[in-house]
Amino acid sequence: MTHRLANIDLVNDCDGFPDLETNPRAYSEQLGRLYTLIWEDDQGAFPIGYLPVTVLDVLRKTPASIRGRLDINPTARTVALWQNLKSYEERTKQTAQLTSYWRKNQTFRLLKGWRNEMWPIYGRNGELLMSIERAAMGLFGTTRYGVHMTAYIRRNDDTSDYDFRIWVPKRSSNKSTYPGMLDNTVAGGLMTNEDPFECIIREADEEASLPEDVMRRSAVETGTVTYIFITDERSGGEPGYIYPECQWIYDLELPSDGSVVPKPKDGEVESFSLHTVEEIQEQLAQGLWKPNCAMVMLDFFARHGVYTPENEPYYDQICARTHRFIPFPGPHWDYQHPDTRC
Repeated sequence: MTHRLANIDLVNDCDGFPDLETNPRAYSEQLGRLYTLIWEDDQGAFPIGYLPVTVLDVLRKTPASIRGRLDINPTARTVALWQNLKSYEERTKQTAQLTSYWRKNQTFRLLKGWRNEMWPIYGRNGELLMSIERAAMGLFGTTRYGVHMTAYIRRNDDTSDYDFRIWVPKRSSNKSTYPGMLDNTVAGGLMTNEDPFECIIREADEEASLPEDVMRRSAVETGTVTYIFITDERSGGEPGYIYPECQWIYDLELPSDGSVVPKPKDGEVESFSLHTVEEIQEQLAQGLWKPNCAMVMLDFFARHGVYTPENEPYYDQICARTHRFIPFPGPHWDYQHPDTRC
């Protein structure tokens, strides 16, 4: 890559959905390619996702016996699904029937990444409305949840201006999404009813062979990182899907004597290597990091004083956009609380 990326370029790459206040024209153009997926409760209708017009066209053509109830308001550009089903179990069963049908018929390339993991969709008050197969979430544009952790050690020497080194994994070249790119030390998706801390402990074992006792003793939750990503070819499916995402963020300081180090385990990661801040800054500038992991790294650097308003011209914008408001309900009322910002 000849063009070096600035930090704000990395943010733009990940948080690509236009903001209404700062870019109303682009925001309007983007909404013109979408319908808003809504849910109605006793207080009225509220949004839960962004449905691409291409997916709506397929929904219309899918047999009603497979699809279930579909309510479209072309004037308001809203779609409601399964509003007649009264329970979480009924709605989840209906989503499974629909997405399995699409998978069987190879309707969307996105579903080639089927994981047999159920991810949640929440209602106005944090209640579960339904769960959907992980690979299908992008078709409905509902919020995806995950956990990301940065592991580091303390080291003072003349190779860096900073007293810590960060463990950076290289993603497996066999992965369907972002193969061979650099990642946060540990990351994974949050399944329905899974606690974020328990999830990061599970992922730390599966991906990095990090012991549970070390995680429970030393992993520190620092808040969340939120953004709205628009997929491209690197994402393992058709471009143009909307991924509102909320990541719970953890830091883990490991012993500097090397008694505990991350090691590949489940094949998700090809290797781990220890890097200085300056080396990671160079990797980011070359576009070597997975987009949302770059966002998490920028948040880490801001929290640890690597970036400040004095040395990063877009500091305030970066902090705001790594903690973007997502207009859909989440599992906790404060999952986007301003106190989580850098």
